[in-house]
Amino acid sequence: MSESNKALIERFVNEFWNAGRLAVADELMAPDVVIHAPEVGGIEGLKAFNTAMRTAFPDWHSTLEEVVAEGDRVAERWTGRGTQLGEFQGIPATGRTVAVPGVVFYRVRDGRITEFRGSFDMFGLLGQLGAVPQAQPAQ
Repeated sequence: MSESNKALIERFVNEFWNAGRLAVADELMAPDVVIHAPEVGGIEGLKAFNTAMRTAFPDWHSTLEEVVAEGDRVAERWTGRGTQLGEFQGIPATGRTVAVPGVVFYRVRDGRITEFRGSFDMFGLLGQLGAVPQAQPAQ
């Protein structure tokens, strides 16, 4: 089960986040999926979040750095990369390329995602866009 759950998550990342195929969320997520974070209000909200990210960063690509599965749970560590060519969170396009780490924890039942809890380094992303000061190395 763990290997098939990992394959499901890899497909979700490649098709939903990387290729921007929004309909795959309806196919791979249970209709009653619980999305804890980002707090977007269900599948339609996650699609809207994806659309906003891909509008701001049309070349967005999430690289799976590590995928670990045990039973019905899957943990994914990823790095997202993209060039800001559109408005993001009120920040006009900067043309800057960003690299942002994140994690997602999933629960899978009957071949569908039933729970989603994601987090990424928003502060680091905003810093790379020049919207907030970035920390300087200690001297």
